Amino acid sequence: MAGRILLGVLAFAVSATVGQTCRETKVAVLGAGLTGIEAAKSLSNAGVTDFLIVEYNSDIGGRVAHTTFGQDANGNPYTVELGANWVQGLGTPGGPQNPIWVLAQRYNLSNTYSNYTSIETFSSTGANDFTSLLNDFDDAYAYVEQDAGYILTEGLQDRSFRSGLSLAGWKPQRDMAAQAVEWWEFDWEYAYCPEESSQEFAIVNYNTTFYQFSEENNYVWDQRGFNTFIKGEAYTYLKPNDTRLLLNTVVTNITYSDNGVRIDNADGSCITAEYAICTFSLGVLQNDDVTFSPALPAWKQQGIATFSMGTYTKIFLQFPSDQVFWDTSYQFLLYADPYTRGYYPVWQSLDAEGFLPGSGILFVTVVDNESYRVEAQTDDETLAEVLAVLRLMYPNTTIPEPTAFFYPRWSLEPWARGSYSNWPPGTTLEMHQNLRANVGRLWFAGEHTSAEYFGFLQAAYTEGQAAGDVVAACVNRVYAPEAYYENLRGSTTPTEYNATNGWIVSSFLTYGF
Repeated sequence: MAGRILLGVLAFAVSATVGQTCRETKVAVLGAGLTGIEAAKSLSNAGVTDFLIVEYNSDIGGRVAHTTFGQDANGNPYTVELGANWVQGLGTPGGPQNPIWVLAQRYNLSNTYSNYTSIETFSSTGANDFTSLLNDFDDAYAYVEQDAGYILTEGLQDRSFRSGLSLAGWKPQRDMAAQAVEWWEFDWEYAYCPEESSQEFAIVNYNTTFYQFSEENNYVWDQRGFNTFIKGEAYTYLKPNDTRLLLNTVVTNITYSDNGVRIDNADGSCITAEYAICTFSLGVLQNDDVTFSPALPAWKQQGIATFSMGTYTKIFLQFPSDQVFWDTSYQFLLYADPYTRGYYPVWQSLDAEGFLPGSGILFVTVVDNESYRVEAQTDDETLAEVLAVLRLMYPNTTIPEPTAFFYPRWSLEPWARGSYSNWPPGTTLEMHQNLRANVGRLWFAGEHTSAEYFGFLQAAYTEGQAAGDVVAACVNRVYAPEAYYENLRGSTTPTEYNATNGWIVSSFLTYGF
């Protein structure tokens, strides 16, 4: 009875607030990243045009974000991507196509195949050959992949990816070259180390993209910006200056019930909606940047708290074009620090053929704890560290001062709080379903709510479409709440890998598990 009384009170709060008039809509879409834009597109396609898209920033695109950086010989700035940068897994002739690849082609995005064999490797004494270690890791990975299939199909307890590697005989310990190879092969993709990642779902995540679509990773360097395709999608149903798109609007509280949703904003405005789709990142949800009334139920809070939000920080340098000191025939450079794993390990040359030749742009990526450390530093402190590493990599070369230097601080952005999600070890599919399930008339969607594509752009795309479809059905009086679990077991049975739990592609049936 108490629960019914509470819902009644909340319904009143949603529908009538003394002294304040809220803007009314059928559906409020919270966030104008790829998920939000696709959710609104699905609503529009279903004939639901009474919606509002609420966005923190002054533009759409979310974590598919770019900036101008440095300049070319004519004084024109380059565009570099701060967030999402690749189309990962393209498609096979006559087979399934990655929807992001379809959109990249539709909007003519400039992109180039990332050739991961085009790599030069370095220790602190200069160039050093890591070929045998790269081959050893590939052998270990093959074992981990088969073992993950066994865990999934038999309904066994998940393990950490580190456990799987160790059982496969890969034990890098203090071999820092091996640690660098492992970082290149694993951390660089998941933004977390193997100890902090699920063996089962890291393999699922890889297989559903690269086995289903294709092995290719294409790097987008389009000077319009990668989010050109998101804007293109948005303006298939939005008009210029559409009043349904509310930019620079910071949500502070969401009140939800079985009767509606109210959104309160930092500028004092508010919105009431029959339904809402929250596409805020997992990091935002975890950091309480937005409050919920009432507090989210325990099962929902546990789902949010259990999963991980990774940070992936790209640090850009531009050197004078006549003083490029690295071999531009390589796309990648891998550095093994003698003391610290993941210390400025993977470098990418945008001066390479097929990218931005003549640009003099080189960038290095750090993740996880190194991201948090670097993002807390000043630019000058980070620049000094980066140049010191380059001098170790090229001991007989004069490293010039860069003409431009920049990096984002994703973990500190209140609208992002990181880059993308990761699946921790020992966490079941049902726990993930609690992360994605609705509460009352409030739905949740984003790359983090995809059980199989999490972390990829195709996750944001498919989850946005799915949320838009189900909420459109709700508006049309076909209410279909998501499943959730008050009580969780330590593993998932094979029969529970189904659409009810967000399992759509079913990699263990389709791709050889």
